[in-house]
Amino acid sequence: MKIALDAMGGDFAPREEVRGAIAACQDLGVEVILVGDPTPIEAELSACPMARSLPLTVVAASERIGMGEHPAAAVKKKRQASVVVANELVRNGQADGVVSAGNTGAAMAASLLRLGRLPGIDRPAIAIPMPTATGVTVLLDAGANADCTAENLLQFAFMGAIYAERVLGLSHPRVGLLNIGEEETKGNALAQAAYPLLASSGLNFIGNVEGRDLHRGAADVVVCDGFVGNVVLKVSEGLATVLFAQVKEAATASFKGRLGGLLLRPSLYALRKRLDYAEYGGAPLLGVNGVSIIAHGRSNARAIRNAIGAAAKAAGEGIVEMIRQALSPSPGGENR
Repeated sequence: MKIALDAMGGDFAPREEVRGAIAACQDLGVEVILVGDPTPIEAELSACPMARSLPLTVVAASERIGMGEHPAAAVKKKRQASVVVANELVRNGQADGVVSAGNTGAAMAASLLRLGRLPGIDRPAIAIPMPTATGVTVLLDAGANADCTAENLLQFAFMGAIYAERVLGLSHPRVGLLNIGEEETKGNALAQAAYPLLASSGLNFIGNVEGRDLHRGAADVVVCDGFVGNVVLKVSEGLATVLFAQVKEAATASFKGRLGGLLLRPSLYALRKRLDYAEYGGAPLLGVNGVSIIAHGRSNARAIRNAIGAAAKAAGEGIVEMIRQALSPSPGGENR
């Protein structure tokens, strides 16, 4: 399996990208193509002697897209940007997937413009693996589409269920509709229109899921529009950060607190690790004609390694082809 990595994307590029690529080659047996400015990339590789014996190659890309640039305009203008070139490697069959921790909008635009949409997909969606009390839930859309139709949510549900089953190993995943109440008639016009479509979809649809139940693991896949999904994601990230900061403050405020913190340290470390975005690597952009993983801008080497692993697993499981078959238009013109 060969993955193209945008080595110039992310807050700590190319250092963490190169180190993550090295770890992916060593631990996962994945070939990695580092795309970007060869000079700093080669300097990072030189700092790690064993890198020369690993399946790592460098493809030059003379431009990069900054976090503050307009995504679509930058992708169209900067054809030699690292994220654009990395996606072209996938389109040309030279790589099996692409990973970028750079400008999220640019990563989406590059994949959409270079790889294209799958037949039957109106809008690709960002699928975020979110840790829960019982494991992980796939939330989509997490920010690609602020406004959606009921048909969009139906497509998201199919794509999320396929990803949850094939990549995350969740058998017969339960699909829920994020809503303000459990009753079928609750919610805004979008939720009320999406409910009957999901109920008759053939998916393992369990009905509406309220926000309080999301982190409880009430469903394996939860669908919503990108505006709501992104708010849920950011609130969850912020709450986790604040809670751990307060626990740390309480554990260092007194002798008893320090003693209790010392006893709880192994359990708290394990909990923090499970809630850490780096454990999941990145989020797949589902619905494009290729494997595209969007990693967090603050990704460290571990997160990059895991994002490369997620891309390799998605490609190995044939996620793109499975979505194509599930949602491609039938001869009569209707989606399956």
